[in-house]
Amino acid sequence: MSQKMIKKESSTPVIQNRKANHLYFVDETFEVGIMLIGSEVKSIRNGKCTLGEAWIDIDENKDELWLVGAHIDEYLFANRFNHFPARRRKLLAHTHEIQKMRKAKELKGCTIIPLKMYFKNRIAKLEVGICRGKDQHDKRQDILVRDAKMEMARAAKAHR
Repeated sequence: MSQKMIKKESSTPVIQNRKANHLYFVDETFEVGIMLIGSEVKSIRNGKCTLGEAWIDIDENKDELWLVGAHIDEYLFANRFNHFPARRRKLLAHTHEIQKMRKAKELKGCTIIPLKMYFKNRIAKLEVGICRGKDQHDKRQDILVRDAKMEMARAAKAHR
């Protein structure tokens, strides 16, 4: 008798940087890999990661990208093999993508920010965006648009 293999549904979380969409205009996005150790991967799978204060640093000498300021909580069951929560993590990207990011960073007002961390085929990926800062006026305009959408949704729900 042969038994069918049941594929396990994995519900890995998507960690988003919600602050980024409020503070920046996203011009272009890239998907990059991230070098992690085992306890970091398990902690991310539990959703214990924050990208709110993180940014991407470019090493000029070696053409390398580094994730700085991301906080990945320690994994409770790792004991002495645990990681340091706020360490710099190397990012894996193609050379032409790194060059494009470097040119964008040299422009005034542009920065490189992590937008989202997720798993793709069991491999941790990071969505990185080239961003420009928003003015106070732009932030207020976004709030007005969001409030208008909520009012329309309320009116449509009440109309039913």
